[in-house]
Amino acid sequence: MYGHDIIVIGASAGGIDALVKLVADLPADLPAAIFVVVHVSPNSPSLLPTILSRRGVLPALHPADGEEIRPGMIYVAPPDQHLLIKSNFIKLTRGAKENRNRPSVDPLFRSASRVYGPRVIGVILSGTLDDGTAGLLAIKVRGGTTVVQDPEDALYSGMPRSAIENVEVDYVLPVSEIASALVRLAREQAAVAKEDPAVEKKDIEADAAELDMTAMRQMNQLGRPSDFSCPDCKGVLIEVEEEGLLRFRCRVGHAYSTESLIAGQSEAVEQAMWVALRSLEEKAAFLRKIAEKLGGREHFGSERRFELQAMETERQATIIRNVLLTSHPLDVEGADSNRRVSVGPRSALEAGEPPRSAD
Repeated sequence: MYGHDIIVIGASAGGIDALVKLVADLPADLPAAIFVVVHVSPNSPSLLPTILSRRGVLPALHPADGEEIRPGMIYVAPPDQHLLIKSNFIKLTRGAKENRNRPSVDPLFRSASRVYGPRVIGVILSGTLDDGTAGLLAIKVRGGTTVVQDPEDALYSGMPRSAIENVEVDYVLPVSEIASALVRLAREQAAVAKEDPAVEKKDIEADAAELDMTAMRQMNQLGRPSDFSCPDCKGVLIEVEEEGLLRFRCRVGHAYSTESLIAGQSEAVEQAMWVALRSLEEKAAFLRKIAEKLGGREHFGSERRFELQAMETERQATIIRNVLLTSHPLDVEGADSNRRVSVGPRSALEAGEPPRSAD
């Protein structure tokens, strides 16, 4: 029988600090492989494997595509590539972004649960918005174990709070207690996997991360077409709902939680406003150029008409410029930053029962 030998960890803003603390407390004989996704810039190298290797005893690296999975290793998603888990090996892909990120937490979690089921431990650390929630739900549905950093302990509570609110999380712990929980769970026997027809849709989503053509043709099976378009490719978004969690996917695989879709739409609106501002500025400059060309007594009427049009165009441009200067990005993370989650007594872990969060 197997233990919980596949540990997947997702984090975003503030997550590197939490991850370093967690890894520093893991022993060299940990009987599990660890897979990490942290949202990073796609345009610069990541030093995270070097940082983790220096702070802990377990070696960390960016894996190669097709690399064999070995226990006692930390595999970190490279920039601009999804990290997926196959049977005994790793798959890297530049599939569509999920929750506006590549690498994204959800594809890693979903792929791990598909192959290893109850043997998987999913961990959510500090981060904004809600990437990882759908993936953690996939792990839970297939019998895996879920661990979330206490939102009160996280530098950014968005990802942990979203996971707690949408998934029946097994353990909610400060980062200082997560390593010991993982060590204990890794040495415990995992449950036997059970077949569940309801997970077939998750397989479609897992394949979509690899731009699988069959999965793309089956995307409509995930839900019904929504009234909204994909911020990335402008295709129709399919509304996906499971266990009360609402998400959206387009035909080619872009995926959004509700919060990431709102953020994507806000970004699209801002981009449209910049385009509008540029167009109005160019139009005003052109109208003034024409007015100057028509300068003189014989074209006075035409010159004045073009000047008035230029003034009106500049007025419209000023309105848009003021909106861009005074508006602020939608602060989804800050919207619920004052809420508090009770994680129960810290002795619950030793008692073998997960702390419960308050409603």
